Amino acid sequence: MTLTPTLIEEYDRAALNHDKTETATFGLGCFWGPEAQFGALAGVVRTRVGYAGGRKSDPTYHNLGDHTEVFQIEYNPAVLSYRELLSRVFENHRPNYQASKTQYQNIILLATPDQRETLKTFLSERGFAADAIGTRIERLLGFYPAEDYHQKHNLRTDPTLSDVFDDSGYDDETVRESPAAAKLNGYASGHDIPKGDHLQTALSRTV
Repeated sequence: MTLTPTLIEEYDRAALNHDKTETATFGLGCFWGPEAQFGALAGVVRTRVGYAGGRKSDPTYHNLGDHTEVFQIEYNPAVLSYRELLSRVFENHRPNYQASKTQYQNIILLATPDQRETLKTFLSERGFAADAIGTRIERLLGFYPAEDYHQKHNLRTDPTLSDVFDDSGYDDETVRESPAAAKLNGYASGHDIPKGDHLQTALSRTV
């Protein structure tokens, strides 16, 4: 098995549909790194980066207003839990520190009552109080996808991987929403793809 357009297309067709996944939204500084890191995890189906946490309409990278760079994770709740994602988030930032620039602040954006309750329990067990840490904790009011060139940044800068998507005829939006792109973006950034994943098997013979 090698990394081919056919494999990419079959991988994406076999992935869970949006209505069977759950979505989590976090900010941990520049969104390129976290999207790649979390995208490589077992149970993560899709990723995307964007802007949230502010009130400006239609923010852009060069006109961000009061928004923060964030990344979204669509995941299979039968494989990966929101609690496990929170553990990863807290391993990757200092909750008692906050960046001064809003663009790169640490933020947890809650979309459902279940997420809020899970976070409340998670913080309590670790001796944190939501109103006493630097990490912003807010309700998700909206998510604005970032420009195409920000999506799957590490994948886009690796022609040995990105060329397969070009050969498949994927446009920018399709790459953004591609489960294969999420995994390979992680791989391009130096993160391991889970053993047994079809992409991992293909890469071991391609690269």
